[in-house]
Amino acid sequence: MNDYELKAYDEIMVWKRKMRKPSNLLNRMSKKVQAKINGYIPEKVMNAITVAIKNMVQACLNGSQWITKKDQAAGLSLEEKDQLLTQKLSNYRKTAVVEGAGTGAGGILLGLADFPLLLSIKMKFLFDAASVYGFDTKDYSERVFILQVFKLAFSSDEVRNETLAVIEHWETRKQEFLDLDWEEFQQEYRDYLDFAKMLQLMPGIGAAVGAVVNYNLLDRLGETAKNCYRLRLLSASPKWLD
Repeated sequence: MNDYELKAYDEIMVWKRKMRKPSNLLNRMSKKVQAKINGYIPEKVMNAITVAIKNMVQACLNGSQWITKKDQAAGLSLEEKDQLLTQKLSNYRKTAVVEGAGTGAGGILLGLADFPLLLSIKMKFLFDAASVYGFDTKDYSERVFILQVFKLAFSSDEVRNETLAVIEHWETRKQEFLDLDWEEFQQEYRDYLDFAKMLQLMPGIGAAVGAVVNYNLLDRLGETAKNCYRLRLLSASPKWLD
């Protein structure tokens, strides 16, 4: 282990503690408010979200839409891989912000269009992230892992803890998850997004909300992906991440 890898190890430990930390009181209260608000969301909106997530899961598992060449950063150190991912995240985040502001300014119809567009941006980023760290997305199990990373980024406390445990022991547990329950997957993601994304449909504030929400969602996904792939790489070194 070099100095940067030791630093990355410490950062992973901090990140894991953060991921295991229960949501604060404000977030828990927001969940209760959100549950009530969900009852007022038009059925066509909920159906559109559900269909978009189902299509994204199927596209990810099929793989053809987002597969990138294996190991974009062959021969690079972990530090250089992290730097490359940071550059890619910046580009994806800018795209998501522009897209969120544009659809948010367009009212309900364009606001609904944001869901599949943002999902596509997120998944393309995750496929790129896998390639940066040397994982082959032509491998079906790697595409399932991508969905686990996505799930870890956008889920409730209980599911987040369960998913982190899976990711920590992916090599020994991946066979359990080759048959993905997409309905549970979409429910977690939909619940995570509903409150913030519904504000994007509101006239007058939709553009600002869309830009900010999309920026933060990409930021969260980037941090999660970076640490999940670092975790896998460093865990290949015996006894470092026990």
